[in-house]
Amino acid sequence: MDTLDLLLHPVRLRIVHAMSGGHIRTTSDLCTGLPDVPKTTVYRHVGLLAEAGVLEVVDEQRVHGAVERHYRLRREHASIDADMAASMSLDEHRHGFAAAMAALHAEFNAYLDRDGADPTADFVGYRQGTVWLTPDELAEMIDELRDVLASRAGNKPAAGRSPHLLSMILFPTEAAAAPDADA
Repeated sequence: MDTLDLLLHPVRLRIVHAMSGGHIRTTSDLCTGLPDVPKTTVYRHVGLLAEAGVLEVVDEQRVHGAVERHYRLRREHASIDADMAASMSLDEHRHGFAAAMAALHAEFNAYLDRDGADPTADFVGYRQGTVWLTPDELAEMIDELRDVLASRAGNKPAAGRSPHLLSMILFPTEAAAAPDADA
């Protein structure tokens, strides 16, 4: 299966999110963490991700006569790099965005359905705003955001830490205007 097709699927994206942070999980663990997804669907998608090398088996145990596999995410196989994104067609970008939004929507609903969900206390945010930027200002802002995120990207699971899904979406809302002749 093509890497784009493999990763640009809402359920597989959610499995990748659930496996991030160095977690080692069984398919049964993933089923528990994705209660809105049918178990057969989770098993099928874990199989596809493992077959493609996105998930690797780190342990196997016999449980009630069946083999239970423990998986770990292979981060180097679980992302779409800049070169791959640059080669994507407009339809592939549409498909990728739709898959990402479907996964995000499902994750947010799963959060709201948890006992004790408290968006205010958990600092949940989903605001949008428009910023007017020159190409240089845009590049500078992206570099600043990368620096901020990079300073936390290496955090490992630890006491007091909980995972937070961060999704950034950035695109121009209209075609770039021609430079003002009077400017």
